[in-house]
Amino acid sequence: MIETDILIIGAGPTGLFAVFEAGLLKLKCHIIDALPQIGGQLSELYPKKPIFDIPGFPEVLAGDLVDNLMEQIKQFQPGFTLGERAETIETLEDGTFIVTTDKGTKHHANSIAIAGGLGSFEPRKPLIDDIEFYEGKGVKYFIKNPEKFRDKRVVISGGGDSALDWSIFLANVASEVTLIHRRNEFRGALDSVEKVQELKNLGKIRLITPAEVVGLNGAERLESVVLDDGKGGQQKIATDYFIPLFGLTPKLGPIANWGLEIDKNAIKVNNALDYQTNIPGIYAIGDVNTYPGKLKLILCGFHEATLMCQSVYQRMNPGKKYVMKYTTVSGVDGFDGTRKEAEKAVVKSID
Repeated sequence: MIETDILIIGAGPTGLFAVFEAGLLKLKCHIIDALPQIGGQLSELYPKKPIFDIPGFPEVLAGDLVDNLMEQIKQFQPGFTLGERAETIETLEDGTFIVTTDKGTKHHANSIAIAGGLGSFEPRKPLIDDIEFYEGKGVKYFIKNPEKFRDKRVVISGGGDSALDWSIFLANVASEVTLIHRRNEFRGALDSVEKVQELKNLGKIRLITPAEVVGLNGAERLESVVLDDGKGGQQKIATDYFIPLFGLTPKLGPIANWGLEIDKNAIKVNNALDYQTNIPGIYAIGDVNTYPGKLKLILCGFHEATLMCQSVYQRMNPGKKYVMKYTTVSGVDGFDGTRKEAEKAVVKSID
């Protein structure tokens, strides 16, 4: 039996940052993830994709962000159960929980933080005949190593942030990048749309809208794609790779059977307080949760993890007054001090 204060389900960025916030409060964490490595989608789907909205980092690769988070939390020595899926949950009389994985590993925790991102995920595939034949032969649903496309012809299809971001990134890697979208308007960030338009004007990206990939050609591997403009016109584009980026189909898996209140495959939480679910002691943070005004951003997950840890502290220490302090004053090891000591440190630093 693995004993811990907070059992975190999901080793993505939100789950990893929760370890840091819990560590400041002297709370022990253990993480379960069905993937064999930490990092969640950042490691599994796009480790080389740049991220632009992390405070203090104008640009950081997804894989590097995971490495930095691991460096940040190593001082708190979290435990990990990787390559195993959280399967069942048992609530004990004292309000604590036992979670058992699909391989039989048992974990006993005071509180649970579900930070499973989109849960288990599958790419949304376009309805194109014989697309399965070309999977691994030129059709890719994820970009894990951009160097694979060095000096290659690439066709990307999609209208969201992933399609825009990868088109921008690969414009300096591939010999030719073509971005296809079935509408003239994109769903991604306005800044990314403007960058794509600028690269199009520079001749570094071929942008074709409105259009849709409706066919694939090639004997042994992909050689070309067929486009339909929606008005009966078609054209063939020679390419080495076709990358449809239409998002992921999320699945909560066994967690959906834990008695949690779920709305459209996301877990409902109380965002007015601490991101707790309808079951006391079980929280949901990051992309896996939903509430009015929810934004699926890593930044928001960090905020949710912070408030969740504060709530767990009160749950484990009922009636104990907690004084919020800043790491700029107390450092990482001084979070069990007093307000008076913190104020003295401020005065001393000013003097």
